[in-house]
Amino acid sequence: MSSSTKKHIAILGSTGSIGTQALNVIESNFNKFEVEILTANNNADLLIRQAIKFAPKVVVIGDESKYQFVKEALTHFPIEVRAGSNAIAECVTMQSVDVVLTAMVGYAGLLPTINAIKAKKNIALANKETLVVAGELITRLAVENEVSILPIDSEHSAIFQCLMGEKHSSIEKIILTASGGPFVGKDTEYLKMVTKTEALKHPCWEMGAKITIDSATLMNKGLEVIEARWLFDVTPQQIEVVVHRQSIIHSMVQFTDGSIKAQMGLPDMRLPIQLALSYPDRWISDFPRFDFTKYPTLTFEAPNTENFRNLGLAYQVLQDGGNKACILNAANEIVVDAFLRDKVGFFEMTDIIEQTMKKIPYIATPDYENYKQSNFEAKRFSASLIK
Repeated sequence: MSSSTKKHIAILGSTGSIGTQALNVIESNFNKFEVEILTANNNADLLIRQAIKFAPKVVVIGDESKYQFVKEALTHFPIEVRAGSNAIAECVTMQSVDVVLTAMVGYAGLLPTINAIKAKKNIALANKETLVVAGELITRLAVENEVSILPIDSEHSAIFQCLMGEKHSSIEKIILTASGGPFVGKDTEYLKMVTKTEALKHPCWEMGAKITIDSATLMNKGLEVIEARWLFDVTPQQIEVVVHRQSIIHSMVQFTDGSIKAQMGLPDMRLPIQLALSYPDRWISDFPRFDFTKYPTLTFEAPNTENFRNLGLAYQVLQDGGNKACILNAANEIVVDAFLRDKVGFFEMTDIIEQTMKKIPYIATPDYENYKQSNFEAKRFSASLIK
């Protein structure tokens, strides 16, 4: 493949779990890609090593205090160094970029994704909060700019694959599978006392701290429900969640004739990452293969929404619409950070989210500035509830 036919990639959040695995995929298919942009929030050391290895045109460090350190380390390389959140949001519009892989954590991924879509860049989406916060805005912009949004979440990639070649009108429901996290089956008394160390021990996946805690509270699944509503244009009533502890079936689609399609495989994020970057093609990989004989039993159960109330809150904000999901997401970012700093308990996280949802004013038809203000107010209020 010649340089002119390579896909030119911007990776936002290149030092995180998804970003590093995306670079592994690119390294294994080096003749098919050019890395144009790498960005990181504050992991300057890894960003520097990635820049030296992949030679992007631009690197951006979000933490402006680390700009000089990164700049000096890359002095002898033909790489432009920028800093700050505005630089991340601006660089995605570079003419040379074909695909923007958004792997930033949380609300911070929204504006760069909006700018990339307006610049008519296809999106490989790992930042679920973008669609959670502003799904209606993002999907409308994607249609207006004829941009594809290809999901990287294993569940949404699975649904995407199940729908290949199918008519949208044939969907009866989407079935999102959930591992249940480290606390599936635990009772209320146990959960009152859990620590961040226990919560960070996910049984199936290796992920960043924030998403791992979200998985433990089932907030991650709630966010995925909201994301699925926008990605696949279905109603909340058409989205079902089942706990599947083995994480082999990544999600399913049931059609109007009763048949079900499932996408299966070992838990490995490189597969959905590679598909999002290679689509509409499937590339050969050396990823480990699933062996049915090693998994004689696959189990399924309903989620416990009494102990894991976040899942119900996600369905609630979908029904309410407007800026409610933005408020939910903002409060969750604050409480997860507080939990990781031992400032709140496991159940307190949901309590604070609920209080914040009641406090912040509802806006039925928000624009970007409304989302920005709601995010700010929700974070400020939820932070004020943490002692």
